[in-house]
Amino acid sequence: MDWLQPSALAAAMTETGTKKANLSAKTILVTGMLSGLFLGFTTTLFVSALVAIGNIPVAALFFPIGFIMLVLLGLELFTGNVAMIPYAAMAGRVTGGQLVRSIVLVYIGNLVGSLIYALIFAAIDTKFFTDAPDPIGAKIVAIAGLKVLPYMKAGAAGWGTAFLKGMICNWMVSLGAVMALVSRSTIGKIFAMYLPIMAFVAQGFEHSIVNMFVIPCGILLGAPVTVGQWWMWNEIPVTLGNIVGAVVFTAAGLYIAFGKTAKADPTPLAMAAE
Repeated sequence: MDWLQPSALAAAMTETGTKKANLSAKTILVTGMLSGLFLGFTTTLFVSALVAIGNIPVAALFFPIGFIMLVLLGLELFTGNVAMIPYAAMAGRVTGGQLVRSIVLVYIGNLVGSLIYALIFAAIDTKFFTDAPDPIGAKIVAIAGLKVLPYMKAGAAGWGTAFLKGMICNWMVSLGAVMALVSRSTIGKIFAMYLPIMAFVAQGFEHSIVNMFVIPCGILLGAPVTVGQWWMWNEIPVTLGNIVGAVVFTAAGLYIAFGKTAKADPTPLAMAAE
C-alpha cells in the first residue's frame, strides 16, 4: 500500500524529527542555506508567473516547485522543522535544548541563503544595479511594500494580522512537510506536498522564509521599507505565527490524535522516500 496509515505516519514523524534534531550544526546551516536559495528561486518563479498571468491563484500553481525540491533532497527548512522536531519532543525523543539549537540554526541558515539569492536576483534584475527594475523586479518592490507598510500603518492590529497570517500559513506549510511522509512513492510525495503549499500561496498568507527573500530583495530594488520596519512589522510577527501554527495545529494536533498509536511501518523509511 502506498499510503501510510496514521499510526505509521506518527512513527515516521517521530523518527524524522529525531533525526533532524541530531544533525550536526554544519549540516543544518549548509542545508538551511540551500533551502533559503530554493525558496528565493521559487518565489521569483511565482512572481514571474504573476506578472505574465496577472492572477494570484493561477500563479500559485508554480510556487510549490521549490518546496518539493528541497524536501526531496532532504534539506532543512525552518517552517517544516518547527512541526517535526516539536513532535519528536512530545514523543520524548528530543530534549528542549536540542529543539532550540536545531530551530535557531536552521533559521540562521535559511536567512543567509535567502539574503544571498536576494542579492543575486537584484543584481540580475538591474544589470548589477545600473538599470531600473524590470516588470518582475517592480512587482517584487510592490510585494515588499505590501508585506510591511499596511501592517505598520495599522499598528498593533497590523502586527496581530501578520501574526495570524503567519500562523495559518505554517499550518499548511508544516502539513506539506508531514504529507511528504504519507506516501512511499516519489510521485505520491510530490502530489501530497503540492496541495497545502499551493493553498497557502493562493490565499496570500505569510511565510517567514519567503519573506527573508522577497522583502530584502524589494529593499535592494527600491521599496520604501527599512530593515527595521521589515523585522518589526513582518519578520518577527510572521515567524512567531509560523511557530504557533506548526506547533499547535500540526505537531500537537497530530500528536494528540495519533501519537500514542505510533507503530513503525514495515517498509523502512529510507525505502519509503525512494
